[in-house]
Amino acid sequence: MFLLPAGLAAPPAAYAQELVWAADAEGGAPYTFPDPKNPAHIIGFEVDLADALAARMGRKARFVQNQWDGLVPGLERGEYDLVINGLEITPERQERIHFSIPYFHSTLTITRRIDDNRIQRAENLRGLVVGVLKVTYAERFVQGLGNVMIRSYDGQVQPFIDLALGRLDAVVMDTPIAVYYATGPQVKNIELPTALMTFGIGIRKNDAELLRQINAALESMKQDGMLRKIYTNWGIYNAATAQAFGDREPVSNDDAPRYRDYLDTIQKQHTLKERLDEYRRYLPLLLQGALVTLEISALSMAIAIGLGLLMAVLRVFAPPAVAWPVIAFIEVIRGTPLLIQLFIIFYGLPSIGIKFSPLWAAVIGLGINYAAYEAENYRAGIQSIPRGHLDAALALGLTRIQTIRRIVLPQAVRLVIPPVTNDFIALLKDSSLVSVITMVELTKMYGQLAATNYDYIGIGLLTAAIYFVLGLPIARLSRLLEARLAYMKV
Repeated sequence: MFLLPAGLAAPPAAYAQELVWAADAEGGAPYTFPDPKNPAHIIGFEVDLADALAARMGRKARFVQNQWDGLVPGLERGEYDLVINGLEITPERQERIHFSIPYFHSTLTITRRIDDNRIQRAENLRGLVVGVLKVTYAERFVQGLGNVMIRSYDGQVQPFIDLALGRLDAVVMDTPIAVYYATGPQVKNIELPTALMTFGIGIRKNDAELLRQINAALESMKQDGMLRKIYTNWGIYNAATAQAFGDREPVSNDDAPRYRDYLDTIQKQHTLKERLDEYRRYLPLLLQGALVTLEISALSMAIAIGLGLLMAVLRVFAPPAVAWPVIAFIEVIRGTPLLIQLFIIFYGLPSIGIKFSPLWAAVIGLGINYAAYEAENYRAGIQSIPRGHLDAALALGLTRIQTIRRIVLPQAVRLVIPPVTNDFIALLKDSSLVSVITMVELTKMYGQLAATNYDYIGIGLLTAAIYFVLGLPIARLSRLLEARLAYMKV
């Protein structure tokens, strides 16, 4: 029988037995990231934390992927119970969500090239180009220095690549990130002990009971040394965290098997055969992402074609009272970014009681966006039909609706097959944007794998090849349809 620690009640019936938590696995080590040895498996010190936390509560942890920017909105929307992803406790976030008691404390670290002696402390960053993660304490800290050219990044790997290439003068990151990514002899790390930040677990405002259980579990894990064990395993235990925990034992990361294992895996020089074997291991994951991409694209294009055709017919043939709202809708959709439309559909509409699953939010968002472009394609096709065809059909006794359906549309559809095909291929690629609403499609999978293995070329070429294979049959089908329709016309 499983016994809960003191202070923890059994989970109420309203809670599922799963403890669903979210993070962005593309963020990287040591937080939450794909295992370099087995990319289908997510690892990291926060994965270990979530598993231990759930066990203390008599539940089972389940991970949900979401883009960093969407973690808090997704929590508010009810997509998961918790956010555990290096989420800093700030007054702005506390207005929107609850935070647990702190589970980790960190400093900032400046990373510079070993031969650049201009930078010895934070003040030396003024007048230089500095890379940071966006929407983080590091970004706010560097902004506060003044006179610094800041470049904000979505992921942890890219700033260090740009530093090595000379595009940046320095990188400012959480110290655990620097410990994992700035390890070579070409760079030097300068810790900023006074630049402190505190991480907490994000919980919805209305989940007071869950907050109480999380805090009780964290407190018990502090007292019995479980948190320290997790952090030392990953080589990130530090004086600030020890002081906050009331831990008087000497701070040491000498026994850090997970950290050493990570470095050994990443720094290993691969032969061509080993690299090809890696790509074979990655292929099933990329193909899973490709299936999601194909599913979203096919459903979205079906909506785009149907809705676009309807709007084109209404725009051309309906009275002005109907046509003008359609025109306005088309122009608004074409004049605003698809990314904003996805955010509105997935995160905005629930506030007025309209809620879609991530899949259907992606399908509806892409479908409506491309419907506006398809409407213009069909309008051009309809208006290219000679006026005499309509007059002849009406003179033969066909009604207006019959004329549109049997005479105008068949000819218009044949004319617009090439642009519609191009739009389908473009939609296939634009589906990469749906990763912002928790969907893991082909491009997001590529980002996770590349960030974990520092291999943007090989995995990128493999991903590009999959996109090419997905799009090639569509282009071939388009030519076959054009040829067949041309033959039928003859």
